[in-house]
Amino acid sequence: ISICRDLPNIEVITFSVNGISDLEPLHQCQNLSELYLRKNNITSLNELFYLKNLPRLRVLWLSENPCCGSDPHRYRMTVLRNLPSLQKLDNQAVTEEELSQALVDGEEITGPPARRSVENGCPEAAESSAAEATVETESELLSFSLEETNKIREELGMKPVPRDKFSSFSPRETDCNRKKRNNVLNAILLLMKELDAEGLEIVQQTVGRRLQDLHKKELQEE
Repeated sequence: ISICRDLPNIEVITFSVNGISDLEPLHQCQNLSELYLRKNNITSLNELFYLKNLPRLRVLWLSENPCCGSDPHRYRMTVLRNLPSLQKLDNQAVTEEELSQALVDGEEITGPPARRSVENGCPEAAESSAAEATVETESELLSFSLEETNKIREELGMKPVPRDKFSSFSPRETDCNRKKRNNVLNAILLLMKELDAEGLEIVQQTVGRRLQDLHKKELQEE
């Protein structure tokens, strides 16, 4: 998610199922309108502090994070009190009545969360027990990541990735390495949206050379 610090003009971010716990890198994304963070490791609603000054944010999907807690009403009211410009929260439309009620039932967030010692990415052993409760099976992870990636590719006017190609990531990789690889792929696709024609041509030439090198290496190994 730290890549977002270098993408101030990004409009749509999809980082679901990625072990993300810190939203601070998003606070400069002033053009952000849609943010998908389902099934991560966001433990505190105080992370919303970093989204409060994003004027164009209209869609937020935050469900199935630890911060949602056991009281769905309090959770939704708190989010809407702090982000009253939202039009859709967790795939459910926001109503005027909810926004009014949020002023009564929601909790105002006035500062960032306390800093944690664990960096974004792979949780340390101390958090493993909590993480295990929400771990996806490999098939579910790949299916969801494929859906998210293809949504980004569609927005960029690119063809969707076939499942057989996307699932070619080695099953012997740890969940952490697989998530990092998917993060890199999504980050590259997002960055491409920022490029002009000349920049895209450079990327195309670089990718072509890289593919040729990989094919040569595979032939040599055979």
